[in-house]
Amino acid sequence: MTPFGVIGGGAWGTAIAQVMASGGRPVRLWAREPEVVAAINTRRENDAFLPGIPLSPLIEAVDDMAMLADAGPLFVVTPAQHMRPVLAGLPARGQPLILCSKGIEAGSLKLLHQVAHEAVAGSPIAVMSGPTFAHEVARGLPTAVTLACADGDCAARLADEIARPNFRPYRSTDVAGAEIGGAVKNVLAIACGVVDGAGLGQNARAALIARGFAEMTRFGLARGARAETLAGLSGLGDLVLTCSSTASRNFSLGVGLGQGRSAADLLSDRRTVAEGAFTAPVLAEAARAARVEMPVTEAVTRLLDGAPAAAVIGEVLARPLRAEGS
Repeated sequence: MTPFGVIGGGAWGTAIAQVMASGGRPVRLWAREPEVVAAINTRRENDAFLPGIPLSPLIEAVDDMAMLADAGPLFVVTPAQHMRPVLAGLPARGQPLILCSKGIEAGSLKLLHQVAHEAVAGSPIAVMSGPTFAHEVARGLPTAVTLACADGDCAARLADEIARPNFRPYRSTDVAGAEIGGAVKNVLAIACGVVDGAGLGQNARAALIARGFAEMTRFGLARGARAETLAGLSGLGDLVLTCSSTASRNFSLGVGLGQGRSAADLLSDRRTVAEGAFTAPVLAEAARAARVEMPVTEAVTRLLDGAPAAAVIGEVLARPLRAEGS
């Protein structure tokens, strides 16, 4: 039986491997860290990134990407800014790639499916995104995601292949929309964490989620996304999840910023990646290039650059009044 392949041995990559193995099909998971490979293969646990979850014996961890040559589909779960070089090193071409990372490439300002098409010409590209905490997925709790592919038939085939009783993919052909929702919500989750850390209350957080969703929609429409995708699992659904729980790495980063800690200190303490910290300045640049106003994104970028939280919050609250639909 052809194994699934997973590129990336962090919490989310390991959770994907676990849920795919629950269907009885072997999974080959590539991890960069030798200690992660050893822990999965010998102790059946990724205690570095997903502790406390006993892993399926159908998961084989490898540290040589050549071991993925006969696997497929491949779930790509690398940090967004490393996706291009990782994909360029794939040992084979033609396998379907399911992109599970969330971000926008710095410099080019390209979405990750565009990066993948350039790095791996000839492979079908899909995007999987939605409200997914890794530890819940790995435990088999009910989860729904968007699975987007420009080829609707390909999306249907992949959905049938990866669906599990407690893991439901909903098909879409709006690849840009699925990606933009995931990228923008990480930045907005940092902002909501700031509200929590600064003690601004539930009213403020609810308002920020609503205004942040307006930003997401403006930017998404400018980049070719469909409004209904942004209002679905990969947009609004993921936004609600990550803007309301300390289990979100981005939200937790924002809490620290709201408490007055520096971004440099907060990020240096982390082994896992708060992707929104890397996405925020890239998103702000992409928004300016598209002539889209995104004040929350700009505020998060300033906080990450070291601006005091109290000053940034004051500037946002002092913005001119406007009509809600604008």
